[in-house]
Parts: sequence; C-alpha cells; structure tokens
Amino acid sequence: MPVLQPHAGDRPGQHYVPASPKTVTWGRIPVEGQEPVLVVRSGDTVTVDTVSHEGLMEDQGRDPLAYFAAHGVAAADVLTDLADIASSDIVHTRGPDGPHVVTGPVHVDGARPGDLLKVEYLELAPRVPYGVVSSRHGLGSLAGERPVDPASGAPVPVLSQFCSVDLTAAVPTARMDYPGGSLAFPIDPFMGLAGVTPAGATALNTIPPGPFGGNLDVRDLNLGSTMYVPVQVEGAGFYLGDPHFAQGNGEVSLTALEASLRTTVRLTVLPAAEAAPLVGAPAGPVGETDTHWITIGLDTDLDEAMKACVREAIRLLEEVAGVPGHVAYLYLSAAGDFVVSQVVDSVKGVHCRIRKADFPAWH
Repeated sequence: MPVLQPHAGDRPGQHYVPASPKTVTWGRIPVEGQEPVLVVRSGDTVTVDTVSHEGLMEDQGRDPLAYFAAHGVAAADVLTDLADIASSDIVHTRGPDGPHVVTGPVHVDGARPGDLLKVEYLELAPRVPYGVVSSRHGLGSLAGERPVDPASGAPVPVLSQFCSVDLTAAVPTARMDYPGGSLAFPIDPFMGLAGVTPAGATALNTIPPGPFGGNLDVRDLNLGSTMYVPVQVEGAGFYLGDPHFAQGNGEVSLTALEASLRTTVRLTVLPAAEAAPLVGAPAGPVGETDTHWITIGLDTDLDEAMKACVREAIRLLEEVAGVPGHVAYLYLSAAGDFVVSQVVDSVKGVHCRIRKADFPAWH
C-alpha cells in the first residue's frame, strides 16, 4: 500500500486540506478569530490530512527522517509534511504546549453558537504502514513507576515502541517486536482529537478535552460514527488531530498506537430545533454509531467524570427517548455500558454506550 503523501492518492471529499506549516498548529487548538484554512458550506465533505506527533517530538529528536530510519523506514516512506513541520520555524514548548499537531480550522458557513456541528466520519485511511506507542515524562497511569529502562529498570524520560502495520491483510494488523518475541493486534483507526474552536482569545493546550470536543480519545468514534458538538464561535472552526491506528480504553501508558491518517468527514450545521430530536440539548459532545448512542463525561477527577457521564446519559434518555429520569438511572445500571475512555490527560474521560436496539421507537 503506497504511503499517502500530501496531494497524492485518493482524496474523496469535495474539499481537501493538506497538513503543512500553514495549515496546522502544534500543541494548541485553534483560537477564536483565527484565519480558517478552508471555508465550506453545511453538508460539504472534507478530506483532511493529519499527522502523528510521534517521531516529531523534541524528545525523539524533532527529525522524523532520522527517527524512522533508525526503525528501518526508507526516507521515501516518511511523510514529507511531517518532515516539513519538523524543519519549520513553528515554536513548540513541552508543558505550555501539548504534543498534538492539529489541522484546521475549517469555517462552516452558517454555524453559530447555539447550533450543533454534526461530524460524520466517512473514511479513515492510514497514510503509512507503521506507528508508535509511547510513555513519557511520568504522564501515564503509572506515573512515578513507569516508564523505566527495560534492561536496568531505571526511570527514563521516554519509552517508545515502533510497530509495523500490515495494511494489506484481511484484518489490518499491527505488530510489536521485542527481544525474544512479538505480539500482534488489529487496528481500528479513529481521531483522538476533533472538535470546534472554543470562544475566547487564549489558545488552549491540546491535552485537556472540553465542551468543544478536542482530545476526547473515545475509540468508539471510529469509521461510520458521528459526533455532535455544540458550536462555540461563528463558523464553528472545526479541526482534527492526534490520529490513532488503535487504542485500548484507558490509554494507560499515555499514547495510543499513534499514526497518521487521511480523514474524510461530512460537516453539517444543525440548529437547535433540528438537533433536539437527535440528541436533545447537550452541553458537550455526543457520539452515535449504527448500534449505540455515546455520552461523554469529563473532569479532572475520574469519579466526577463518571458522574458527569451518568448525568449526560440520563439527560439523553429523558430528552430524546422520553424515558423518565428515575427509570433512565435504573436502566443505565442494568444495561448501560460505561467505560473509561482515557485516564492519562489532565481532564479524564468516561463514555457510555447506550444500545439503540433497546429503544426501537427512538431510532
């Protein structure tokens, strides 16, 4: 499978946004008033190139060609946009800035605060046949214990695992090789970070998600899924980043299998009256798949994130399915599927999968 370099290969959307120093921010999400990289109409489809920060980070040398060459990747198979970003004058400072490279913002005509932006994931195409999983700087779920040097057991600032990926297999599969063995697991690509521009003049760090979406890391928002997110500013200012080939719920070491994707979405503006029968009036992002509704709870405290997710699931069942709140609460205890999305960001996430089949009149 050829590497999807900028402007090469299939770009099925009506519009195309490459990743370049002119179309990305690194470590901050777009800010209100920022010049859009593209203007579209409601209902248009957009193909967006996204790049992974792995191989780009300063603790890996900020030289993707050298980093991936050390893992046997030919120079022609390293994305040129990743190399261009690495060699650009974009300032990136770990701490104030998050790690993620964000493509956008895309202005959607007619989007205003009070509306919802409906984001349909139509295609998630791997751009390269490899990826990286990392733990760094004591930021995983076992901060203070890991990462450690596998030989000495001494703490190290970063530990990364290169993975090759067979994209031609009937079930595309990633492989981790290690001294004395290897293991394999299927990939299921999704965007770890997607959302709309929040109101205000301060560019926010990419790490904490919020009512605007952002770094949600909800792996169920994969191919064929839909995300509804409340519009915060005129034109919505949609963006994508943090592409993943695979992630376990919890994302415990810090990152998923990070790897670049070419993502095609349909962006549709839904006024509140049109959104109400679908998701009611959410204060933050809501997801949908063919089989489930997905509610999301966010907080710096995991217990509070869980409570927020339960409240949001009750709200959805009340407003859209017409289920009384006390019944919804009991139903969720019996049949709601609550999972920890991620515990490694400063704002932690829990999401609930609600079976559509349990509410035939609803859908």
